[in-house]
This record gives sequence, structure tokens and C-alpha cells, in this order.
Amino acid sequence: MTIHSHLLSTYRLHDLQLDNRAVLAPLTRARSGPERVPNAIMAEYYAQRASAGLIISEATVISEQGIGWVDSPGIYTDAMTSGWRSVVRGVHEAGGKIFMQLWHCGRASHSSYHQGELTVAPSAIQSETDYLHTPLGKQRPETPRALELDEIPGLIEDYQKAAKRAQEAGFDGVEIHSANGYLLDTFLQSKTNHRTDQYGGSKANRTRLLTEIVEAVGTIYPANRIGVRLSPNGSFNDMGSPDYREQFFYAAEKLNEYKLCYLHVMDGLGFGFHQLGDAMTLKEFREVFSAPLMGNCGYTQETAEAAIVSGDADLISFGRPFISNPDLIRRFRDSLPLNPEADVRDWYSPTGATGYTDFPFYEDEASAH
Repeated sequence: MTIHSHLLSTYRLHDLQLDNRAVLAPLTRARSGPERVPNAIMAEYYAQRASAGLIISEATVISEQGIGWVDSPGIYTDAMTSGWRSVVRGVHEAGGKIFMQLWHCGRASHSSYHQGELTVAPSAIQSETDYLHTPLGKQRPETPRALELDEIPGLIEDYQKAAKRAQEAGFDGVEIHSANGYLLDTFLQSKTNHRTDQYGGSKANRTRLLTEIVEAVGTIYPANRIGVRLSPNGSFNDMGSPDYREQFFYAAEKLNEYKLCYLHVMDGLGFGFHQLGDAMTLKEFREVFSAPLMGNCGYTQETAEAAIVSGDADLISFGRPFISNPDLIRRFRDSLPLNPEADVRDWYSPTGATGYTDFPFYEDEASAH
């Protein structure tokens, strides 16, 4: 039975017409191989899910320094740009729209990715997370090296160059990853940023790097094709600061000045909650951010519908349901059962199709029975 749904209704995202408000969340899937070049099976994976109103690519490292995950893709060489061009072409031919998520792992990396060189962060503060996945297997986090002030312009330029390559590959826009304990999140948060220069100390200074990167990327894409992702409630990668409410409201207010495409807030708590106070909600962000808001983390069709009907969200991104249901939109629309959830052991495994492109569409599932 097909039901009317706000979640599944068309939506005008600035100058982009979306078929629905359900977004494929950025999902690290580790299928790019050691060269970090997108390939044919990745193109198939994204094209399978092109019925999403918008696809946000898996986090994609902007430079060699940004690497911190085995076999994740990059966007800093011609080969990577060419590989992504094939992915984007497949999505567009299937009628979809796709943004690239720009990523620098910061201290959530390991020296084994960098020929023994220490990872970088705003300050030399070691993460207390249990372990990191590295080319050497599970390793304890290391104390990172604090970025020197004169290195920051080059870092900003890396984001700008990555955005230019994303544009050359045909992406409809980009999302700046400033969540989950990666580099930009650690600059935002007082727990991990103890700098005493213009990039630390106050809410404004801790937000400065993010806004300067927004401005640099804005020389490549118009602001209404740039999104930003935040995780104000998250504890992943040993995050959570006592002043999280003040900091993230301030950051949202500053980002609001740029008239961005959207703000992508991980308001759900399923990825880990720091428990330093009340969880920040989309309703609260709506008070300080006037452009479209996207919610994420643990949403079901029903809770996503409620968030949109209430006006708290304009878009909702789905992660795990989209992994095992490439036709998630049709299943939502026609009240069809979902495939069993994917085996977590296959999420990041370089095993080709297994747990990646081998989930059946409903027609395939029905014919199999």
C-alpha cells in the first residue's frame, strides 16, 4: 500500500530539485583499495542507491595527511578524480544527485598511515579511545602533533583543492565533515583544542578554521551547494566538551551567515553520547540556523516523518537501512519489509560485493521466494 509521506515528497533544496527528503548518509565502506581510487564496484553501489533524494559520499580524504582509514577513497590525485567521475556519472544516469564529503582524520589516525610521522591536531592531546584501525591492525591512539600556525593556510588550501577536484568529477556539491572527532571537530571543541593563538581559546577562535574552510570552498562551489556536518552530542573518537551547547550553537549561528545548502546534525545518540548534559536537538538548532536542516543517526521511517512534519528537519539521512536496502525509498513508499541488517563484519571489509552490492532489491527478493 502506498501512503502519502512528507519524507518521500519532492523537495526544493535551493536550486536542486530532490525527488524526496531521504538522504543516503555518508558511510565509510572501505572498497577503494590501497591506492584509494574509486572503482567500478563503488560506482555500482552508489548507482544502486540513486533513488535517495540526495547521496552524500563516504568520507573522502583531502590529502595524504588526512588519511586515517584503511582503503577509504581520496580526492587529491588525477586518478582519484577520474575514478570519482565514473561514480558520479552512474548516479546521474540513474537520476540521482550526489555531494562529496570532504574529510581530514586528524588525531583519529595513526603514524602507520604516514610513514611514521605523527598525526596532526589542534593540540597535542591523545585520544582515550580504546584503539584505532590501522594498516598494522588495531593500535592504541598516539599523541598527535599540534599543527603549527604557518601550516594552517596550506591545510585550508587542501580543502579548496579537494573541492575543485570534486567539481571536476561532477559532484553536485560538497559536505565539509566537521564531526565525530576528526580534525575540524577537534578544532571546534574545548576538550581537544587548547591553542592560545587565533584558532583557540574562545568559541569564535575555535570556529575560525571551519569558517575559513567554508569560505575557501566557497570560491569553488556557491554557498548553496556546500553543507557542513556537526556531531554536538557525540562521544565517538573520545569527544564531548563541557561547553558543547555554547560552542555548537555559536558555530551554527556563524555558519548561518553563509547561507549554506544545509546543516547536517547528528542529533541521534546511537553513535555514542557524551552525557555531559541534555542532548542538543534539531528544534534548538532551528532557532539559530535558518537554511535547511538535516537530521541523522538512528532514524526510522516513522521518526523521520515526524521530524519533518513538526518542522524540526527538512531532510533526514539514513545510514544502516540504506546499506542493506538499496531500494530503501521504494520499500518506504510501498510499506515493504526491509532486508535483514548487514553484518557489521562486512561494512568495512575489502571483500568486493559481499555486504556491499549484493543486497537484493524487492523484486529480486520476491522472485527468489
